[in-house]
Amino acid sequence: MGKKKSKHAFLLFFLIGVCLTAGLPASVLGAAKPIVIGGSLPLTGQYAETGQWIERGMRYWAEEVNAKGGLLGRPVEFKIYDDQSEVSKAVTFAEKAITVDKVDLLFGGYPGTAARAVMAVAEKHKYVYVSMGGHMKSFQQGYTYSFGAPPLMGEWWYEGFFQWLATLPANQRPKRAAVYTINNPVGLSLMDSINRWTKKLGIQVVINEKYNAPLADATPLIVKAKQLNCDLLFSNGFFPDGVTTIKAAKALNYNPKAIVQGIGSVIPAWVKELGRDGDYVFSGTSLYNKLNYPGNDKLNAYVKKKYGLDGYPLYFGFGYAWMQTLEQGVRGANSLNQTKIRDWLKTHKVHTIAGPMTFDKNGLPPPINFCTQIIDGKVELIWPKNIRTREPVYPKPAWK
Repeated sequence: MGKKKSKHAFLLFFLIGVCLTAGLPASVLGAAKPIVIGGSLPLTGQYAETGQWIERGMRYWAEEVNAKGGLLGRPVEFKIYDDQSEVSKAVTFAEKAITVDKVDLLFGGYPGTAARAVMAVAEKHKYVYVSMGGHMKSFQQGYTYSFGAPPLMGEWWYEGFFQWLATLPANQRPKRAAVYTINNPVGLSLMDSINRWTKKLGIQVVINEKYNAPLADATPLIVKAKQLNCDLLFSNGFFPDGVTTIKAAKALNYNPKAIVQGIGSVIPAWVKELGRDGDYVFSGTSLYNKLNYPGNDKLNAYVKKKYGLDGYPLYFGFGYAWMQTLEQGVRGANSLNQTKIRDWLKTHKVHTIAGPMTFDKNGLPPPINFCTQIIDGKVELIWPKNIRTREPVYPKPAWK
């Protein structure tokens, strides 16, 4: 009997090993304890439209991983709290996920203000945190467990737009700029490239004002920009205030040569809310569904089937890419030990739908500077030229 039990035990371990090696679905592995990945997203409140797309991207990543046998031979599952678009709640839930739920891994949050605050929590508890970060200053705090893969870097956000603008003859460029900026770290980070490039291109900043969210009415801002003949408008805010600004511009028939929007014009809700009035707005991105990197076609096909969209929304891609990076760190370290994961990411290249990345001492890849423009209701890449999906439309046509 002893020999038979021994043979049965050996056979059982052999079969489990085969399952793990073959990458079979998690169900084959029986009662393997799940790897729990915790944190919070703005599923309600001001940033819910974006937060929900991040969640969808993360969950699609989990479906893929579990269909291939899990991570380290264990299924993955999420513990997601709704922080209701409030930074303080994002911090509270990050603490809870780590200290009470004792999650195995931490996932990235949104917006940059929340991510910036959670980075400090992750560092305190020595948890790897892959997210957009809270723009450049958040990556200059000496944190060693935070990574932007890719980051949502306000300091880089308009680089592509200005690089393209510099290719135009000087007499075709805008001369006078109106700059309206949401008064938080996200909005203020956008000023870095504006300050540098307007001086370089000889564009006069006629208006440079801050406002507090929510922006209930942009009429006074647009009236002033029109009165002062500003032919370049920077709307340095999020989706809700961007929509409010565009509606006011049309209502007052203010039609500058170019409108540049901070965050929000690259999500499906922009076109859904504004229709063709949302066309021709410039913005930036560090990720796009038409990039020629492995995985983008597959995600586009999934989103087409699931949501009826021609390409995956930007923040769906962010959620997926951040989890891709965390996954590669875990597999590379072959461990859930946070320090081992961190050290592996610091010394190896990861491959994501945003392209291959290596990380410097601050947890950042080299700068990424794509410029987008909404054309015919679609987000198109217009710079750099070698990855352009449509010719830019400039100057902006009259309102219809």
